[in-house]
Amino acid sequence: MKPEFENIPLIKNEEKKRFEIQYNGHFAFIDCKEMSRQIALIHTEAEPELSGTGAAAAVVEKTLMYIENSGKKLLPFCPYVFAFIKKHPEWKRIVDEKFEGYNQL
Repeated sequence: MKPEFENIPLIKNEEKKRFEIQYNGHFAFIDCKEMSRQIALIHTEAEPELSGTGAAAAVVEKTLMYIENSGKKLLPFCPYVFAFIKKHPEWKRIVDEKFEGYNQL
């Protein structure tokens, strides 16, 4: 994660069912579905003004930290999150072993 994102808090927006960060007045977020033992990450998006800043990667990494700290397992349905975990295989530790694409990570 780029240093400029380290101190930006992750917001769990219950109303919009997403995790988000705000940077320079714009949002990067991940739509999610939370269950009793798992959190499914469905879609990652950053507003166009954040393109190329690393905001999407930052919201993913912060969300993975949140999931790990919650003790829940990750279901990475979002292609961006899936690719992030392939690139950073240390995060596979929080992916639910029953996830269909687990062996491709």
